[in-house]
Amino acid sequence: MPMTDHLFTDQSMLRRIISEQVVGLSGPRALLMQAAHPVAFAGFFAHTGALDEPYERLNRTARVLGLVAFGPRADAERATRRVRAMHRRVRGELAEPAGRFPAGTPYAADDPELLLWILAALADSALLVYDRCVTPLSAAEREAAWQDYKLVGRQFGLRDDQMPAGIEDFDRYMAEMLAGDDLHVTPEARELAVGIVMRPPVPLHMRPLLELANFVTVGMLPSRLRRQYGLSWDPARALVLRGGTEYARRVVVPLLPARMRLVPRARAA
Repeated sequence: MPMTDHLFTDQSMLRRIISEQVVGLSGPRALLMQAAHPVAFAGFFAHTGALDEPYERLNRTARVLGLVAFGPRADAERATRRVRAMHRRVRGELAEPAGRFPAGTPYAADDPELLLWILAALADSALLVYDRCVTPLSAAEREAAWQDYKLVGRQFGLRDDQMPAGIEDFDRYMAEMLAGDDLHVTPEARELAVGIVMRPPVPLHMRPLLELANFVTVGMLPSRLRRQYGLSWDPARALVLRGGTEYARRVVVPLLPARMRLVPRARAA
């Protein structure tokens, strides 16, 4: 991408994807995917106090990512430098064994393997929700989107050789992570799922929307992680989700006016 005063343009796949309000439904899924890695959970959630102030952390993350996608290059790079500096200070060890990781396993928030999993969970979730609820992505569009996410990864300290080269490599990485033994939902991560993602304190009139978001989150989680989180699912619900996302993609989203369909930063851009 040529040097401009922004990291991304209106033609960037990343902007196109996260401009859609409905892609916000990918956030809870991404959070649960990230927390399913016990070492990443210790470094990015437990150590940083995110469990005590989860919504403030989510808001900060959203603000930084929005700045990277839509803001001036200088502001985005300034914000990500601060995040990298914070990551360098996060060091510790697992207090208890978790899956294949024994007690005493060291963690660091700038560990490339952990950073990659955090980035991959964001990318995989956004691509999935966009594909299901907005419009199917071609192979070339998915490739372009992953190259954009790699640019995001570089802003947070990852090198190209520390990330999958192309979308096929990314898909293999995700498949290997989901089939391997690195992911293990701890009791603390399960508490995060119930208390933070699935049951946040929202006004009564917002409960129906929350239940809808929860339904989508649970349905789009990989089945192995869904079971580890103790979240129930069945074929009937899968059919409802498939029909609902198809209806949203074909009928609801195309008819929405821009002021309802797009996030504020996208409308301003």
